[in-house]
Amino acid sequence: MKTVVIYHSQTGFTKRYAEWISDAMGADCVEFEKAKKGSFDSYDTIIFGGWACAGGISKLKWFKANMDRWEGKRLIVYCVGGSPLENPEVPKALRNNFNEEEWKKVKAFYCPGGFNYDKMSTGSKMMMKVFLQTLKAKKNKTEEEKGMIEMISRSYDISDKKYIAPIVAYARAE
Repeated sequence: MKTVVIYHSQTGFTKRYAEWISDAMGADCVEFEKAKKGSFDSYDTIIFGGWACAGGISKLKWFKANMDRWEGKRLIVYCVGGSPLENPEVPKALRNNFNEEEWKKVKAFYCPGGFNYDKMSTGSKMMMKVFLQTLKAKKNKTEEEKGMIEMISRSYDISDKKYIAPIVAYARAE
């Protein structure tokens, strides 16, 4: 089975997962900008990784626009974000990125990554700063909100190679 991992990474976490997945599977690994110009007709499995942004997945629109062309292939999406895997909002956010028809054609996974403020774009830094200020200004914060403030106040890394196991298992399943 021939597999390709296509990824879009802003701060390096999504790229790290792409490399781990491609190494584990002996798959080709292609950065998004190069993938936009490529053809993936020779692949049986196409894995796309993007980073989480306000409930969406970066560059997912491109992947979804190609899903019909990739009919009959195993399609997998993984999203890398700053939340722990146990966050109850993660499955909802993943599901909300696909309509019913798309959801039947793709399997989606989440991989915890983190924040690297030094590598973030100016726009992303500004968005996070506003979000953080909004959370800090809120009265009667929940414990979850207090934890979020602590977590996103600085760069952190919660990525781990163990999170690729379900992706690799699904990709290899007959």
